[in-house]
Amino acid sequence: MLTTLVSIGNSRGVRIPKPLLNESGLGDEVELQVKKGEIRILAAPAKSRQVSSTLLLSEKTLATDWNRPEEEEAWASLQ
Repeated sequence: MLTTLVSIGNSRGVRIPKPLLNESGLGDEVELQVKKGEIRILAAPAKSRQVSSTLLLSEKTLATDWNRPEEEEAWASLQ
């Protein structure tokens, strides 16, 4: 399919017809790969839900700071 580049602000873009988008299965996020003479549009890789070690350290620190018997006693007296 031949198409033309259109102006979009200071950039240029391509309008992708809805039937092509439906057939491709692309979502809202895509990855662009560039090689000489071509630009590929690929489905964005799935975001991994890895937990950083810093976050785990923070949770451990918070647990030791917040889970103290004297804290529980203080809150109990306020209820």
